Amino acid sequence: MKLEDKPKYAFGPESTSSMAKKERQNSEDHGEPRQYDPNFKGPIHDRGCTDIVCCILFVIALLGYFAVGVLSWSQGDPRKVIYPTDSRGQFCGHKGTPLEGKPMLFYFNIMKCASPLVLLEFQCPTTQICVEKCPDRFMTLITAHAKTTDFEYYKTFCQKGVTQSMHVTEILRDGLCPAMLMPSKPFAERCFPALGLSGGVITVGNNSQFDEGDGKIREAKDLLDGVKNATVVIKARHVVMKVFEDYTQSWYWILLGLFIAMVLSLVFIVLLRFLAVVMVWVMIILVIAVIGYGIFHCYMEYDSLATVPGADVTLEELGFQTDFTVYLEVRQTWLAFMIILAVVEVIIIFLLIFLRKRILIAIALIKEASRAIGHIMCSLLYPLFTFVLLAVVICYFVVVAVFLSTSNVAVYKVFNDTECEHSRKTCEPANYSKSVMKAECSDSECLFAFYGGEDWYHKYLIALQFYNVFLFFWCANFVIALGQMTLAGAFASYYWAFVKPRDVPTFPIFASLGRALRYHAGTLAFGSLILSIIQIIRVLLEYLDHKLKGVENKFAKFFMTCLKCCFWCLEKCVKFLNRNAYIMTAIYGKNFCTAAKDAFFLLLRNVVRVAVLDKVTDFLLFLGKLLIVGLLGVLAFFFFSGRVEAFVKAAPTLNYYWVPVVTLVIGAYLIAHGFFSVYSMCVDTLFLCFLEDLERNDGSEERPYLMPESLCKILDKKKKTPEAQ
Repeated sequence: MKLEDKPKYAFGPESTSSMAKKERQNSEDHGEPRQYDPNFKGPIHDRGCTDIVCCILFVIALLGYFAVGVLSWSQGDPRKVIYPTDSRGQFCGHKGTPLEGKPMLFYFNIMKCASPLVLLEFQCPTTQICVEKCPDRFMTLITAHAKTTDFEYYKTFCQKGVTQSMHVTEILRDGLCPAMLMPSKPFAERCFPALGLSGGVITVGNNSQFDEGDGKIREAKDLLDGVKNATVVIKARHVVMKVFEDYTQSWYWILLGLFIAMVLSLVFIVLLRFLAVVMVWVMIILVIAVIGYGIFHCYMEYDSLATVPGADVTLEELGFQTDFTVYLEVRQTWLAFMIILAVVEVIIIFLLIFLRKRILIAIALIKEASRAIGHIMCSLLYPLFTFVLLAVVICYFVVVAVFLSTSNVAVYKVFNDTECEHSRKTCEPANYSKSVMKAECSDSECLFAFYGGEDWYHKYLIALQFYNVFLFFWCANFVIALGQMTLAGAFASYYWAFVKPRDVPTFPIFASLGRALRYHAGTLAFGSLILSIIQIIRVLLEYLDHKLKGVENKFAKFFMTCLKCCFWCLEKCVKFLNRNAYIMTAIYGKNFCTAAKDAFFLLLRNVVRVAVLDKVTDFLLFLGKLLIVGLLGVLAFFFFSGRVEAFVKAAPTLNYYWVPVVTLVIGAYLIAHGFFSVYSMCVDTLFLCFLEDLERNDGSEERPYLMPESLCKILDKKKKTPEAQ
């Protein structure tokens, strides 16, 4: 490479002699530069299969994954997550069963749910039955037994086989009926006491006291612990049901918003094709303006809550609330939002000031990427193919996870009030009344405890779930890697075309996809396997960190934090290395290790250019995604929150307006990322090709540059090859 041809923007004020010395040193330490090859015209066609062993291993793993799926489908039952179960493990309200008309779960003695075992075993130690509706009145078994009409009503909350001819003591001894009923309300398909507050006194059914059934009077406040413990497990489920309800009310608006995000992304990319310079600067200004408005809005909300009673409570004092809108009524929430946005704004402004001289080169690279995408328009549709494959992988993972988690069998245990040596032991409900356990512990009952099992399948359920997670990572990374290699091969064929677009192959995307699947599935599996191993280690570290939260050992916490940080950095490095290795494999058809080594040394030989060109373009493309997400997020917030009167009638009535807003923000980012990932891959591919172009050629008539005119001018290169634009 000629010393006088050094790019002035890429290197700064260093002297020419120091540049030459550095380049010679780089060549010695980081491999030999690419040599001129008159026969090289882009991605080679004469190639063979790479990393065959890893390809075979991936196929075997997929077959095993399919076998795990079939096994889980044969053993699992998703109804266990949908419907409540009674003390016999039967589903309440499930269609096609004898309990179809009884959707509510009724607790015989809700106060027993105050036991810590409720949180430990997720099952209240009292008889539970499925009922048609919750009780609406106070009544004891003793008073109801004396009157036929009352007893007929009372029987609906008893087990089968109870008759008025049976004595009250016999019924209570065998646990066939509850000792008393109280007014209850349904909550998440379960009957809980209708607690209220009157004059500062806790009431149930408008009474502060109730008869426990044996003549003993209890205070309504005694029910609080039982209700609290019984609901702690299902609170999250109740929130999920509300979120699901919000989705049913707003799904069409969400789809419309995602369509708008797709249109905005497409329009943005098309405009970049023709107005790259203008669009980049407009994008920078709009991002700063949108974040600035966010800071202003947070300040206005923070200021407006200054006079609102209770708004000064801290987030720590507020604790976890299932209704997340409560947090928006606290000043500290808006203060936190304002600080975060201000920090982001300052960082972006300082980065733009620091990189102002490099943006011209980055714009030229983006402009050339726009031109390449313009000649290969089908590349914009490729993310849809990736989305479909990822959706299949995610759906399969979720289905297998659900079936595995619900493939346990019903486990019954002994529950009792007094001391008993058989307490919490496994039992059989069918013949428990005649068993030794019942004879030795007369007040005990054999109740459904949880879903589990003791055979070989249930013992290895955790291992199967782990395998499910690992294969999910591997398959997802493989799909992403396939997309990267496919796009890299297509854009590399564009760059190395001598006359563009005449020499660009027909259907470059399909040709590149065929090469990747036919020859390099093993390389894709190898790279994605390495990344998946690191990701699964990070998952295990997060799990261990969660388990060590209560540990006071500071060294253990420090060591765990260091490990998490190291593996996070390692994952980022491997992703970067894999991406460039796939580009080199797409061009030269080499195996993963060789391609990774070539890409790594190529980048090391041009480390300054990597820092000031490739990363600047990534930053500008990130600002584009941020702009689209920000615009759609602001629009969704004002639409669903009802802050604008014009939208009040059109917007649906929701439990949590943040549900569609967050969904749209995440969906818009994924869509924008999908489209901009094509740009990003194009820039990375063109950048590697551009670095090789500088090493292979010198701009002479015999060895002309293939880089575009715009880059030649900015880098002070002389290009003598005519190009059809």
